[in-house]
Amino acid sequence: MYFTLLVVSILVLLCIFSSKVLYRFGVPSLIIFLAIGMMMGTDGFGALNFHDFALAENISTVAIVLIIFYGGFSTKWDTAKPILTKAALMSSFGTIITAFVIGLFCMLILRVPFLYGLLLGSVVGSTDAASVFSILRSRKLSLKGGLAPLLEVESGSNDPFAYMMTVIVVAAIGAQNADGSGTGIITSFIMQLGVAIALGALFSFLSVVLLKRLQLQVSGLNPILLLAIVILSFSLCVLLGGNGLLCVYILGIVIGNNKILHKVSLVNFFDGLSWIMQIALFLTLGLLSFPSELPSIIIPGTLLSVLLIFVARPVAVLCILSWFKTPIKQQIFIAWVGLRGSASIVFAIVAVTAIGDILPYDLFHLVFYIALFSILIQGTFMPLMAKKLDVIDDSEENSVMKTFTDYHEEVHSLMLEYKVKKGDFILGKRIVEASIPENLLIIMIKRNGEFIIPNGSTMLNKDDVLVISGEDFKFFEAMA
Repeated sequence: MYFTLLVVSILVLLCIFSSKVLYRFGVPSLIIFLAIGMMMGTDGFGALNFHDFALAENISTVAIVLIIFYGGFSTKWDTAKPILTKAALMSSFGTIITAFVIGLFCMLILRVPFLYGLLLGSVVGSTDAASVFSILRSRKLSLKGGLAPLLEVESGSNDPFAYMMTVIVVAAIGAQNADGSGTGIITSFIMQLGVAIALGALFSFLSVVLLKRLQLQVSGLNPILLLAIVILSFSLCVLLGGNGLLCVYILGIVIGNNKILHKVSLVNFFDGLSWIMQIALFLTLGLLSFPSELPSIIIPGTLLSVLLIFVARPVAVLCILSWFKTPIKQQIFIAWVGLRGSASIVFAIVAVTAIGDILPYDLFHLVFYIALFSILIQGTFMPLMAKKLDVIDDSEENSVMKTFTDYHEEVHSLMLEYKVKKGDFILGKRIVEASIPENLLIIMIKRNGEFIIPNGSTMLNKDDVLVISGEDFKFFEAMA
């Protein structure tokens, strides 16, 4: 046990320090963490002999749930709203189109049953935002035309759809093997979607009410409370036959875009937890892989990777974004940056655990190879593609170092004092309930000769003098 703890702690430190060094060269964290896991696995130095797919699935599921929740939690609705329709169609129908193109290729070229090919297409249907933005940020490449939020929302929301398709196709294959039919796909799709949306909406409403009103005596329990809500909503949704990943993504978006108590501490907690989960996930996937198995799937893996990059992804992008008259150069860039990542490898584990290796090739290592190929090829040429397609915007407003999913405190340049008086609709309300615009910050309250540093639960009383930081004070000017 102690030796394992020693090795794991050393691996985590290696991940952190190596990512800092290689980040400036545009090497995504995924590649670094996977490589370290592979080196320390059975085919590497052999420090950790790990080949338990069931345990890997459990670790990966917990990690992907928390990562997806935080992706929704840190999404700013005002920035996402203009591109929401495009992103929603890309994450849903785009994933389906990609899966069907891969399925047809496997059936016609690789000579495997269509459902088996569709399973592979579903597994690799989602894209990885972390790798894309790791490269863009390291090269300081900011994007024009709302491309950054579009890529973020699509990547954050297509994981649940790819997972849903994987589960549905696995169930269809199981039914086919049992009774010779593959029916029930449409029913399962509606069930997963309906339960996820219903429970996501219900838990979101209850959670926002709870987080706005509940003032715990121990502040350290607030992040644990929200963590328990996330796990509860995911597990209950899955038990009721819904898509748990979609449920927690909806939960994250709604909670993250409401004024709740202790929001800054919650963001900091889940940001750190998300990184812990990413390291655990990537190391687990690296340890589970056997590099010696990769040569046997190089040919089919390369064929499928090329098909994904140059056919499946572009077809999906063209079919959807052409309706919005998106410039062709932007469509080409969106198609190119559809990198496959850790989620695809996790879904491969889910499939292998459920029905075994039914393809003529090792499904786990095949998807592993596709993800590596995608990140190395697409990631390497991403800066060149961005320049050639003229999608770079160097303005501060669209800076990739300040994407819409990054929580940050705005720096305000003006100050205002406002005295709360009788008849003000903010009188008698807590700050979190007072509907004060997000671009205004109450930094101090003068009350009865004393100075109070407020928080979301601070009640606004008559004759309170609010010291406000911001740039547009129309909200308070309207009450004056």
